[in-house]
Amino acid sequence: MFEFRLDATQGAARAGTLTLPHGPVKTPAFMPVGTHGVVRGLGAQDVSRTGAQIILGNTYHLHLRPGEDVIRDMGGLNRFTTWSRPMLTDSGGFQVFSLEGLRRVGEDGVEFQSHVDGTYRTLTPERAMEIQWALGADVAMAFDHVVPGQAPHELAREGMERTLRWLDRCKGRHGELADAQSGGRTVGRSVSQADGASGAESSSDRPTDRPPVRQTIWPIIQGGTHDDLRRQSLEGTLERGPWTGVAIGGLSVGEPKPVMHRLLELLEPALPPETPRYLMGVGFPADLLEGIARGIDLFDCVAATRNGRHGTAWLPTGRINVRGAALKGSTEPLDAECDCETCTTYPRGYLRHLFVVEDMLGLRLISLHNIRFLVRLGEQARAHILAGTFDGWSREWLRRHYARGT
Repeated sequence: MFEFRLDATQGAARAGTLTLPHGPVKTPAFMPVGTHGVVRGLGAQDVSRTGAQIILGNTYHLHLRPGEDVIRDMGGLNRFTTWSRPMLTDSGGFQVFSLEGLRRVGEDGVEFQSHVDGTYRTLTPERAMEIQWALGADVAMAFDHVVPGQAPHELAREGMERTLRWLDRCKGRHGELADAQSGGRTVGRSVSQADGASGAESSSDRPTDRPPVRQTIWPIIQGGTHDDLRRQSLEGTLERGPWTGVAIGGLSVGEPKPVMHRLLELLEPALPPETPRYLMGVGFPADLLEGIARGIDLFDCVAATRNGRHGTAWLPTGRINVRGAALKGSTEPLDAECDCETCTTYPRGYLRHLFVVEDMLGLRLISLHNIRFLVRLGEQARAHILAGTFDGWSREWLRRHYARGT
């Protein structure tokens, strides 16, 4: 249930197929973010029509509201959201470390004050695994220590080393949960192998009365913007494997884009080719292509819907302000190259009108377009990788995109 097949490569760019319990994911792919169990303003069927294959849920927010026990008792995150395809949950690490002044970090975990009701709670590596197990997503992320984008070497080292220590605890607890679910027996693989590979043993090795492991865990590479720390983080992470996927965290948090590109180029040759790579929190159009060119398979970001709600739409030639007076009375589609509901149905002049009168339909339609834009960009990149034309196509796409100063 947790397999990755590399279908084609061109340079570092990769086209693959990730198999998860709720279905396959053709990569490279963008994951819309469902922070509270919903992609803001869009139903599961709306998101499905964008071509999205997998969405992300936020552990921190779902733990606070409605609570993982509620979601578990309602049948898990897929039934709760009515999304039938694969799901991934982050660990909550980024959110709790963003609560400056409302959290205290220790070796055991993070004590934080809820932004919802002011209550104090503690999130440890073990607790993060328990919450995500109850949520029931296909992929659970390890709990990591996130440092600011421009963190000095000493602080970045502290976060990186703690992330590795916490990874041991995440893996141990996730293995216990998986072993308990499967009846306390492992067949053909050790408990640690079953956790790291999360049930990758063949069906012939598994007794018919043993339920398959339903969730895998992915580690997160940290180390700030420091090359030596990123190398150490990757080496330490791989030593604790094998893994069914590896994430790169702590980027796109304020550092210059060339720094992010340099770090991806640094890590790419050392990453196992048979393992999917997930760049966390990155999801602007140009960033997708720059990441794909450097070997990344999966992306997520809230920018698509956040920009959409504020009237910013993404086009191949850059961004456009849907509120702008230039769109008044225009009968042209928002993006003539796009096949989404918004672009094939509504003219620019009407979309502008929706924002002028502050109707929520406008927010929905631009969010829908932005998600489809990113999903389609992943689809196009995959097609060009399979055809062996990615390098030329991506260079021309980025040239056109950057020509407007985006």
